[in-house]
Parts: sequence; structure tokens; C-alpha cells
Amino acid sequence: MLNEIKTHELTIDVVVFTIKDNKLQVLLIKRQKEPFKGKWAIPGGFIRLSENLDEAALRILKEKTDVEDIYLEQLYTFGDPLRYPNARVITCAYFALVRAEDVEHVFAEEMTETVNWHNVYNLPETAFDHKKIIEYSLKRTRERLAYFPISYRLLGEKFTLTELQKTYELILNKNLDKRNFRKKILAGDFLHETDEYTKSSSKRPAKLYEFNQNIISKQTMW
Repeated sequence: MLNEIKTHELTIDVVVFTIKDNKLQVLLIKRQKEPFKGKWAIPGGFIRLSENLDEAALRILKEKTDVEDIYLEQLYTFGDPLRYPNARVITCAYFALVRAEDVEHVFAEEMTETVNWHNVYNLPETAFDHKKIIEYSLKRTRERLAYFPISYRLLGEKFTLTELQKTYELILNKNLDKRNFRKKILAGDFLHETDEYTKSSSKRPAKLYEFNQNIISKQTMW
């Protein structure tokens, strides 16, 4: 079977995570042609000879989902000889964390049947090896979270500690002890306590925090 594979192509796939409806979700598109017609897939496509990998990733994401102006990081190269039917296709995967409200323009009513968010922990049937790529992206995200609060990509400018903890819990897919979480997160230099509180009339006002931009800006990734 491997002897029949003659083409060698390079593609780009882009994994985009967000938190929406209290769930960690990934952006998928429904394939309109074979192979895997009708199955959900990570936005992806073939790289052009005239572009580098980063340029291709941004172009493909824009063309397939209308999402643009977000920071993408190169994730990993997937090259299983049998990952693509009847062809030798290697894919370079990218991933990103975004605020759902920053890309809501994507979800015009006429697009939601072909471009939409899906719960990372309850994926539909996916094309190619895209479930494996999503799982690897989640693994990398969790590894980053262990030493740097990459959740700043998912939260608003100001947030409560409860909102921050919930973000961690959704990424890690487990509950965290409130006291231990706050002790650990406040011991670092990542957060700045503001003088503001939530304005909800039904609940006790909660202190608002923001990320220390001096720390964030020094990171070469995320």
C-alpha cells in the first residue's frame, strides 16, 4: 500500500481554542468534499510555494473561517505515512487561544453549519488525524499553564479570581481547591490587583484583577 503513495505535500492545520458557554471549545469546519466529506476538521490547507509557514497559517485560517489578527504558535509536525488517503501529506500544526468575543463575527447565521465551536471533551467525528492533533494541542496548553498563566489569552482585560480559576479548571478538566489556587496564583508576579469590583446587584461585589503586562510582554510565546 505504501508503494502506491506517490505525492508528497505539505499542509497547515490550525487549532484554535476558546472558552464559550462555560466550555473549552475548538474551532472546526465541516468538510465539503472528499476525503471525509461531511466530517468536522481543523481549519487547514496546502501551503503555497511563495509563502512561509507562518504566512500560510494566517492565510488558511482567514480563508476557511474568516478569523484573522490572532497570534499563532507552531505546534508540531505530523507525518504518519497513512494520515492522508492515497497521498503522502505532512502537516505542520499551529495553535492559539482566543477570546470568543474577539472572533464572534465568524458566526454569522449562514456560517454556523460549516464553521463552529465544538466542546473539546465531546468532539464530533473528525477527519484525518485531527482528533490526535487537538489532543496534542490541549496537552501543550496544559504544560504551558503549569508555569505561565496563558489564560490571559482567554480572559477579558479585568476579571475575578473565580473567573480565572474557572479558566484553569476548563483547560485542566478538573476541579481545583479554591484556597490553594488563590494562594498559588497570588504568590507570583503575574496578577495586579485593581481598585475595582464587579457591579452585579445580585451578588456580593468581587475584586477585579488584571494581568501584569510587564511580565506578559517579556514572554516570547503567548
